[in-house]
Amino acid sequence: MSLGFYFDMQRCIGCRVCQIACKDRFGLELAGARMRRVETYEGGTFPKAAMYNTSIACNHCENPACVATCPTGAMFKAEDGTVQHDDEACIKCQTCVNSCPYGAPQVADELDGLIVKCDSCKALRDANQNPVCVNACVMRALDFGEIDDLKAKYGTDLVSEVPCMPSSDTTNPNIVIKARPAGLEAEFAQIIL
Repeated sequence: MSLGFYFDMQRCIGCRVCQIACKDRFGLELAGARMRRVETYEGGTFPKAAMYNTSIACNHCENPACVATCPTGAMFKAEDGTVQHDDEACIKCQTCVNSCPYGAPQVADELDGLIVKCDSCKALRDANQNPVCVNACVMRALDFGEIDDLKAKYGTDLVSEVPCMPSSDTTNPNIVIKARPAGLEAEFAQIIL
């Protein structure tokens, strides 16, 4: 089983409601960790230059670097294939933070070193609900489910990485993206709004 996220870059307007809903669900400080991160980029050249957004959380990779490097097993693959974190087993060494190419595990509080990451709202999913980011998206640019089902539902033109993301070669992320043409351009720049 390979559960993961679908992201429609063509629909995303960069409102960051998914990011805010996630922070609210997990009680994260306003200026602290962002388990779902919305970033804005520009790509392409005149006359086809354009802005686009990404909305990325944990990609629940097939070969997660965070799991491979965790010395205590606090970061682990659950039976449903998602990558989960056990706060009790965590020694706050931040090896997972330093090994994940996507920046999914993060330090929530610098004082106590607590590590947080997207768990794809496992408790909600266990109650047959969607992750909060999926329900919060006003443009319906996010979905979560079995990767093969998401591919069948959203089409054959999906990719698992875009140039502004790290290469998917090592970790094999469980994410499918309907990219905008500008989002596929090798030349890009992040825009801080």
